[in-house]
Amino acid sequence: MTLFNPSELNVCSDPDEEQVLSFTVSAGDAGTRIDRFISQRTEKEPLPVSRSRAASLCDGGFVLVNGKKVKKNRLLSENDAVSVFLPPPEDDDVEPENIPLDVVYEDSDVIVVNKPSGMVVHPAPGHTSGTLCAALLYHCGGSLSGIGGVSRPGIVHRIDKDTSGLIIAAKNDIAHASLSAQIKEHSARRTYLALCIGTPGKGEESGDIDLPIGRHPVDRMKMAVFVQPSASARNALTHWRVLERYKGYSLVECRLETGRTHQIRVHLSYTGHPVLGDPLYGGDGDPFVRRHPGLFCGQMLHACRIEFSHPVSGKRIVLEAPPPPEFSEAQRLLSEL
Repeated sequence: MTLFNPSELNVCSDPDEEQVLSFTVSAGDAGTRIDRFISQRTEKEPLPVSRSRAASLCDGGFVLVNGKKVKKNRLLSENDAVSVFLPPPEDDDVEPENIPLDVVYEDSDVIVVNKPSGMVVHPAPGHTSGTLCAALLYHCGGSLSGIGGVSRPGIVHRIDKDTSGLIIAAKNDIAHASLSAQIKEHSARRTYLALCIGTPGKGEESGDIDLPIGRHPVDRMKMAVFVQPSASARNALTHWRVLERYKGYSLVECRLETGRTHQIRVHLSYTGHPVLGDPLYGGDGDPFVRRHPGLFCGQMLHACRIEFSHPVSGKRIVLEAPPPPEFSEAQRLLSEL
């Protein structure tokens, strides 16, 4: 369990104040790219900096090595002095929208929402309105963490557009830092339900898929499993358990140990059992999908359970949300095959 005493955190009480992180490069880190170094060194910090954000900070001149601005591909040497200037959050350019939310839990620090399938979490090209961020901004009246930066206030973890289920948002930076750390150290647990083509495990009831995931080398819209070592792939571990078996299909519970993009979808597809209806990883051409197109707007994947320690009280919170009606109807029809 990760608890934070606000007095021990390097979090600015003044949201307009700039923060500075300082590091000295060790012999073991020599030869590492600056963006990767920053991401690795802050991974367990209360305010982690992703590699993509580290690259953006380099491009913006917010990273100095030995007092000089550097590019994101700069390779470090032993004893280099690295300074990272974290600018205050920009004014959010997402307009609040009065969109109904299925709020499962809420207090002054945290809000947990049961997101419907089809709702985009963060604004993106082609999806600038109707997002979960816009709905949260309206619902919370601006009381959301700024750590996520522009377009993603308060959002602690990701969930795909066509995946339904539970997602956490933080209402202040202290809560965001705690929840992010819990996810990184795997003390916050996320469990999903997936309707799969076939059944994983060759007759076994449960198991693990421990295979690295990285960006697909050809199709940049997709992720892929990398069997051979690759600098672009990161370790990914999914625990699975068969809950129900149907004729040619199964209901599988998946618990994330890591949180890679499309992780469950990629892992199940690689094993030959893609999520039913998944348009990216081979689940949308199935005969059942063609017979019941009204049930599908994407993959049958639902974030059904989430566990975390409250960032202030430390109380363990366990929340569940039933799958949406179309998911339950698909289960019913599959059971009648």
